[in-house]
Amino acid sequence: MSDLELHPEEAVCEASPSPGPVAEFYPAREVPLGGVRGVYVERVLPQRDLPTVGAWCFLDHFGSPTVTKTGASPDIDPHPHIGLQTVTWPFDGRIRHRDSVGSDVEIEPGQLNLMTSGRGIAHSEYGVAGAHAGHGLQLWIALPGDSLGIDPHFEQHRDLPVYQGAGVQAIVLIGTFAGLTSPAKAYTPIVGADVRIEPGTDTTITLDPDFEHALMVIDGDLTAADTEIAAGPLLYLGTGRDELRLSSTAGAHFALIGGEPFGEELVMWWNFVGRSHEDIVAARNDWEKHDLDRFADIAGHTPEQRIPAPPLPGLHLKPRKRRIGQART
Repeated sequence: MSDLELHPEEAVCEASPSPGPVAEFYPAREVPLGGVRGVYVERVLPQRDLPTVGAWCFLDHFGSPTVTKTGASPDIDPHPHIGLQTVTWPFDGRIRHRDSVGSDVEIEPGQLNLMTSGRGIAHSEYGVAGAHAGHGLQLWIALPGDSLGIDPHFEQHRDLPVYQGAGVQAIVLIGTFAGLTSPAKAYTPIVGADVRIEPGTDTTITLDPDFEHALMVIDGDLTAADTEIAAGPLLYLGTGRDELRLSSTAGAHFALIGGEPFGEELVMWWNFVGRSHEDIVAARNDWEKHDLDRFADIAGHTPEQRIPAPPLPGLHLKPRKRRIGQART
């Protein structure tokens, strides 16, 4: 999954402030992927008023049962990325990943795909014949400025640490949670966890107070920070929390993300994360002119399968400011 909107917005994501503890809702919105295929996902990040949570700058829920629009195929043809890491975490189904650094793997539930674009990478994601189309999460992590030029690389992790608490189980996807650290390579202080809470649980989990955090309920009923949360929207929790109280009547499954407030401005457009309008223009031009030094071909795909970049808007970027402290429902 990637940002394949036909008319993506450009945005400057300003450096993140430290708002202290808050509890703000940000709604999910249905977004089409794959152009004419009409595949839809639920997207909760970025938001106009909340472009990042730590270095997390993108969160899609694909195959969500609450998506009202459907399409015929989830296959995503070759397309480029710069300046980010993609995190793919399926709950069910199988996905075939191929990329321009030579990776060709299938991913199943319980496995994590982490692709680091650095200066430039191309990849595709296809369903597997005879397998369920899939349901899970796709996230992006913005690379810090000193890592933008690194060589692209790919990791798949099949053995991730699991935290067990009172009525709570958390798989640590990346970063550190409750003293457990994922083997996935992180370039900023960060946390991402898949959390399940048993029915009738009332407990607390430990958080890093220097991080800002957010969570998204995937299924079930959850109360966090004295706030009832239904499946779908993002609950932004701010900074300054060293613990988080959780309770559930019927049980819940949710994603927890967080990290140190990101101290750099980001320019995000289509599948690119840069620092300036010029960064985005250069990446788009290199993709469109088939620059193999930056975006090598993917084995098993023809050049004709490459997804063309959308046209750039006619104006330069305007800052998108964060607005903290105004609750949303």
